[in-house]
Amino acid sequence: QLQASGGGLVQAGESLRLSCVASGRTFGGYVMGWFRQAPGKDRELVALITWSTSTTYYSDFVKGRFTISRDNAKNTVYLQMDSLKPEDTAAYFCAAGFVRSGRWLLSRPNDYDYWGQGTQVTVSS
Repeated sequence: QLQASGGGLVQAGESLRLSCVASGRTFGGYVMGWFRQAPGKDRELVALITWSTSTTYYSDFVKGRFTISRDNAKNTVYLQMDSLKPEDTAAYFCAAGFVRSGRWLLSRPNDYDYWGQGTQVTVSS
């Protein structure tokens, strides 16, 4: 249902763009989130976008460096990652969570209903 791609090995300061293709259903009324998980750490929210209004939210540690966007025609959500740092190294996951009772700021992994497989991002110093 969700297929993530675009990870790779880059040097600090470089850029990557992750893609998440949604298939099998429509995601109107959903929030699309990007999470990341480094070894030994909890999965954390990177950014999210509402499918219907494109409202966005970024965690503080990526503000000004990452940009989330969506292309309705392609059923795809992107995460443009610029000025990458070694601490951005992690497996990145896309996820879809249904907006219930108007609550769109879905910050916890348990808020999400569908998950893609991870794509590894490694940033060398």
